[in-house]
Amino acid sequence: MKITRIALLVLFVCAAAYPQTEQLGEGMYYSGAGDILIGVDVTIAVKKITSPYVMFMAFMAAQKDKSLTVKREDVTMIYKGQEYKMPALKEIEKAYKGEKEDAGLYRRLGKELLLFDKLRYYRFPYQSEFFPTPGAGPGVWVDEGNMVSLDGFKTKLYFKNPGFQKGDQLTIRVVDSKHPDSQGEVTVILK
Repeated sequence: MKITRIALLVLFVCAAAYPQTEQLGEGMYYSGAGDILIGVDVTIAVKKITSPYVMFMAFMAAQKDKSLTVKREDVTMIYKGQEYKMPALKEIEKAYKGEKEDAGLYRRLGKELLLFDKLRYYRFPYQSEFFPTPGAGPGVWVDEGNMVSLDGFKTKLYFKNPGFQKGDQLTIRVVDSKHPDSQGEVTVILK
């Protein structure tokens, strides 16, 4: 009986330690369990699953009147137990020529309303991002995204493709640069 109680306690603690991800449908995932609320659209990554670099569209917002900052190096993809950092913008510009196509595909999908139900109180000004589309509009490259009050941060995330296959599961984790205990993560399935 004592072993059963200990096992249940361990399961409860482990379940509480990991954020709950909600699958919103059509490749959209959301987690509001951490200080950083995060929603990710995996549609482009799935459509271009054999591409050398894969794009995820991310929406981040600070929980409860916090002011948080996520730097480029604070964004991590965890895939098959290994952590991956995003490449530098110069690497993407040099090695990958699909950015405009990715942005165009994403724009035509128009599925953001699925996520905005969860993040309805936040604004996502589309002025600066980690990977602005070359030659398209007012996008400005930044090395960090700020989330203050009701203003969130919307950006494309690129990762070098480690050999994704449809049905694979991965986690995207973001951490506040000044307060490592303030973070958010979402687990997605490439399907």
